[in-house]
Amino acid sequence: MRYLTALPLFWIMIAASRGGQWGAWMPSSISAFERTCVSIPCRFDFPDELRPAVVHGVWYFNSPYPKNYPPVVFKSRTHVVHESFQGRSRLLGDLGLRNCTVQLTNLSPELGGKYYFRADLGGYNQYTFSEHSTLDIINTPSIVVPPEVVAGTEVEIGCMVPDNCPELHPTLSWLGHEGLGAPAVLGRMREDGGTWVQASLLHFVPTREANGHRLGCQVTFPNTTFQYEGYASLDVKYPPLIVEMNTSVEAIEGSQVTLLCGADSNPMSLLTWMRDGAVLREAVARSLALELEDLTPEEDGIYACLAENAYGQDNHTVGLSVMYAPWKPSVNGTMVAVEGEAVSILCSTQSNPDPILTIFKEKQILATVIYESQLLLELPAVTAEDDGEYWCVAENQYGQRASVFNISVEFTPVILLESHCAAVRDTVQCVCVVKSNPEPAVAFELPARNVTVNETEREFVYSERTGLVLTSILTLRGQVQAPPRVVCSARNLYGTKSLELPFQGANRLMWAKIGPVGAVVAFAILIAIVCYITQTRRKKNTTESPSFAGGENPPVLFSSDFRIPGVPEKSESERRLGSERRLLGLRAEPPELDLGYSHVDLGKRPTKDSYTLTEELAEYAEIRVK
Repeated sequence: MRYLTALPLFWIMIAASRGGQWGAWMPSSISAFERTCVSIPCRFDFPDELRPAVVHGVWYFNSPYPKNYPPVVFKSRTHVVHESFQGRSRLLGDLGLRNCTVQLTNLSPELGGKYYFRADLGGYNQYTFSEHSTLDIINTPSIVVPPEVVAGTEVEIGCMVPDNCPELHPTLSWLGHEGLGAPAVLGRMREDGGTWVQASLLHFVPTREANGHRLGCQVTFPNTTFQYEGYASLDVKYPPLIVEMNTSVEAIEGSQVTLLCGADSNPMSLLTWMRDGAVLREAVARSLALELEDLTPEEDGIYACLAENAYGQDNHTVGLSVMYAPWKPSVNGTMVAVEGEAVSILCSTQSNPDPILTIFKEKQILATVIYESQLLLELPAVTAEDDGEYWCVAENQYGQRASVFNISVEFTPVILLESHCAAVRDTVQCVCVVKSNPEPAVAFELPARNVTVNETEREFVYSERTGLVLTSILTLRGQVQAPPRVVCSARNLYGTKSLELPFQGANRLMWAKIGPVGAVVAFAILIAIVCYITQTRRKKNTTESPSFAGGENPPVLFSSDFRIPGVPEKSESERRLGSERRLLGLRAEPPELDLGYSHVDLGKRPTKDSYTLTEELAEYAEIRVK
């Protein structure tokens, strides 16, 4: 250190300045401990031509002008001094040798101030020098600390005390230096101004823990009870160290969370909260809180706290995990496939924690995965049974969400087993149930009559589709002797399927058809019997009655049927031909198809030309039975 190693130049300057001009040299400032003494070194000069016989001198306190009557510290002519300096001041130097050094003892605070010297060479040859020395009365040693003490860099701390009393020399010792280093006492040294100091140095490498450490220096004087102590707190500069930080934080969506960051540094750090490179909050502080309200899943992530000052920086991160229910699953993949193709469906969602994903169809679980955000459903070769509605369900402890999707499997039509024909009252209904995708074209064929009816003929065919199942109903009106043959045909772009529809309840149909005819025949026979008995009684009465005995005309059997004169009677072949023509004709009543099956109206009796009622009914019954 310069103030400890530089050689004093005071006396060198005095020796080189002997040039015969008025001038004085003394330390501009000097210090001494209270109750001790101080010697103020002083040299003066005057022109050589004056050659005084005797040289006198005067020391003044706080003023250089005698007319101001300043306190006299020392006066060589009369030795009359101010009361404050009585018994305390004496001249150490020889004025004849131009040495004006003065000594003050038993120092007290009121003696602190400026001291001026006046040379008296006799007559008008008196001169008060403007140069002066300021005395500082102290009671604590000075601990000299470098302007900047940086952690990790060696530092030198000095304890400096004045040693300007020839009679008392100080002794130095360090207080509170344990763990910092061993002091090195350099001893008494002279300063540039001609004053003396006693110095002790302490070398060590400070750490951040040494910041604020109270280091002391103690001064004692041998053979006295004087003791003085001084202290200094170390201001160790060091880079930030983050000492307070949240660990990983979990919070539920919609809640509030506070992230806290605190740093130890000197000087105080600039604290910055950041996320993904964006500054969220910053301030020069020892700790900084980041408050997040109404949390959303978007705020889930890593948050960083950066602390920096002129000596370095530090940063830590904290993970914020926002817990929330699964989002509605998204589904992508092959939604339309041809029978036999492979299908892959990917169901994905987002949640925290990861959900349980399940894909099911009609309450049957097809695939599931635990604590994953994606689930793949693979169907190596789809069939018609795989067509339909599926559900992807995602759930965790915070909620459940689901998405529905459909897989459409395109395939050749399949005519289901429930397809059939059946008698319904006086009609026959043929039901063709077809499962197909895409929707098929359905047609009904009657091979025996070479007739084809498709679903576009709304008057005869009713169709209804439910999902992949198309139900078409063909209605045949009329009485039949035997069940008709009906073939159902279904076609789409993948192929055609045909099936002859079975007739359910054939015997029941036959008896249902015969039942009304038998009733007519029985009714006709009953009427014939009644008529026969009635005619027999009339004949008997006529035979017995003379009024009828001589009649010319034979008896006639009356019936509601009568023959128009001149119109020939229809033969049996003609009646059968008419029946066949009616079988091939279509009736006008929609939506039933009439193939000519005759209706028997029980309210009317058939009228034929050449038959009595009994004979016609008998013939009609015979034909129907056959």
